[in-house]
Amino acid sequence: MNYVELSIECSEELSDILVAELADYPFDSFATEFGVLKAYIPHERMADCYERVEALLARYGVDEHHYVVIEAQNWNALWESNFPPVEVDGVVAIRAPFHEPYPDYRHDIVIMPKMSFGTGHHATTYLMSRTTASRDFAGKRVLDMGSGTGVLAIIAAKCGAESVDAVDIDEWAYENSVENCRENGVSDRVTPMLGDASAIKGKHYDTILANINRNILLADMPNYVEALNEGGELIMSGILEGDVEAIRTRAESLGLVFEGCDYKDGWAVVVTKKE
Repeated sequence: MNYVELSIECSEELSDILVAELADYPFDSFATEFGVLKAYIPHERMADCYERVEALLARYGVDEHHYVVIEAQNWNALWESNFPPVEVDGVVAIRAPFHEPYPDYRHDIVIMPKMSFGTGHHATTYLMSRTTASRDFAGKRVLDMGSGTGVLAIIAAKCGAESVDAVDIDEWAYENSVENCRENGVSDRVTPMLGDASAIKGKHYDTILANINRNILLADMPNYVEALNEGGELIMSGILEGDVEAIRTRAESLGLVFEGCDYKDGWAVVVTKKE
């Protein structure tokens, strides 16, 4: 599968806003370097939303931007040159196979990100990784919704989860999570699934991890609540600090209890509980 790389010259503040906006389209991974936001979308999906994306950029006064097609076979080489390891609080290391191991870390996670979102470089994945690693999942059933590379599912499994369903709507993400689960030795407990919230109908979980975006969280939260066992946590990210109140209000309207939130670089993670 070929992807399109959209490069946008913008400030850090505007970059955060554009990531949140573009995540509502089929852009499934982002990177920032030297004042340039890079957003990636499947080539076949670009035509469907090109005019709306252009209108979005015009609304924010973005003039400097361009599109480049990236062939699938070049993606690994691109990441090998641009993907440094991520260290999360001295507990979780997220690295590619070509990096040296982190034997002193409790969880040394190997991820070949390809085109899937979830390398730990984005603040929301970092926040979710930190929150997930702080839990004891022994004997629990966990859902990683919008799983991308499967990194959160892998961390949950390494934290003792009995089983983890890793659900993503993108076929490339599904294939990548299968590969990453195998690489990290958790294929016996993590089940990658291709689909949306309808894929969890009739299933029940002790913890649900959802790192998606504001609009999908608001729309699909009733499905998560229905699938969440009593006493279980729904942990959500993919949202800006300014979105916390909307997420909290929606969660409380569905009977969830707000337990707290954490922040990094203008992004947030929200923890709720079903009592």
